[in-house]
Amino acid sequence: MKPQIFEPSPELKEFVMCYWNLEGDRESTPTKNTIVPDGTMKLIFHYADTYKHHAKNGESIILPKCFLIGQLTQPYIVEPLGVTGSFVARFHPNGFLPFTTIPIKEMENTAVPLDKLFGEEGRETGEKILHACNTEARIQLIETFLLKRLTDKKTIDFVVASTIETIMAANGKFAVNEFSQRMNINRRQLTRKFSQEIGLSPKQLSKTIRIQAALKTLLAEEVTSLTDLAYENEYYDQAHFIKEFKEFTGLTPKEFYGDELKMSLIFDRKK
Repeated sequence: MKPQIFEPSPELKEFVMCYWNLEGDRESTPTKNTIVPDGTMKLIFHYADTYKHHAKNGESIILPKCFLIGQLTQPYIVEPLGVTGSFVARFHPNGFLPFTTIPIKEMENTAVPLDKLFGEEGRETGEKILHACNTEARIQLIETFLLKRLTDKKTIDFVVASTIETIMAANGKFAVNEFSQRMNINRRQLTRKFSQEIGLSPKQLSKTIRIQAALKTLLAEEVTSLTDLAYENEYYDQAHFIKEFKEFTGLTPKEFYGDELKMSLIFDRKK
């Protein structure tokens, strides 16, 4: 299964990274998929069959048809319950803040139903998206909804936005102390701003982006040894790399090439 990727309108480009649509029958979908943290929050609409989430404690829940998935700090395992038909709005790391009254940090590793986020209007919009005839119609519906809620662009903090840009450009190879001094901002103040606007600390976002960069290299098979990959991404050593790899994926790098991660980077295949 390969997603179709769509650009947001210019009015929402500052907040929405992209939209994507994914379809597949039961046979073409892995039994379980491990979604690896990527530093973004997503509105997800399962217009075909829904998915089940398998938690670390062994429990499982049926996911809603329409929900927001908060920032992930650990692998998130899902299982399709039938035919896949999913439409997703993927936000920039700080892009969802203007659209919610619920604290970002409270949604960490959580699927929040649309009616809890946005009330009756959210429920109605979700139903319209589920019954839309094609992806273009779904995009028009979600953009109309988001633009209506976008009343205060000032919620985006310049320092946070600048820090995110620096982290992304460096593929997560980022020294918080050095950046704080250069921007003349207290590290604790920066961490507090990040927690409020992104739900992650600068260090957590850096680790997330760095592991995503390493995963992309592995997927492209552009590495000859794990030691080289570790040093290229500025891990202390191979043991440090393996430890963080397992923290984010639930697997060691050697286990990476199994079937479990077929959807792991789906949100990052935009470029």
